[in-house]
Amino acid sequence: MLDKRIKGTREHGRQIISCKRSQEEMVGFALIIIIVAVVLLIFLSFSLRNGKNENVEDYEVTSFIQSFLHYTTDCADGYEPRYRTIQQLIIDCNRKETCLDGRETCDVLNSTLREIVEESWKVEGDRPTKSYSMKINSKEVRILELSEGNATNNYKSSVENLGAEDIQIIMEVYY
Repeated sequence: MLDKRIKGTREHGRQIISCKRSQEEMVGFALIIIIVAVVLLIFLSFSLRNGKNENVEDYEVTSFIQSFLHYTTDCADGYEPRYRTIQQLIIDCNRKETCLDGRETCDVLNSTLREIVEESWKVEGDRPTKSYSMKINSKEVRILELSEGNATNNYKSSVENLGAEDIQIIMEVYY
């Protein structure tokens, strides 16, 4: 009878040791799974963050340029006053034309576009926009250049071409 108890105690002791080993293995396996999951989440967050921002940001600058090109200014032309859009004003400035009231189209373009850009891309305090730069060129001639703030390494940019006149609008917004 004593042999059976000793034998039973030995088997019970082996089961306890075997059970402890199994628990240690399970804890180790769970830790490995947790570490791998955290690393995958970090890589996933970086890849999603980088991929999304570039497309949206470039689109934002392109949309801004498309919008201001259709803005109607206070510069009229002809006997029946028709007010020029910024796009028409850029072309007329390149041709050195004047408004109906005698103002230079380049002066009106400069003041109107400066006001629009300063209101849209404020560079002050803790705002996200740190700087902007806009250049409007025709072949080798610079029609207009606007810039403000300090450029950084992070920026959004867009280039628009006004077809027949070979005019190019280049805008960069720095964050």
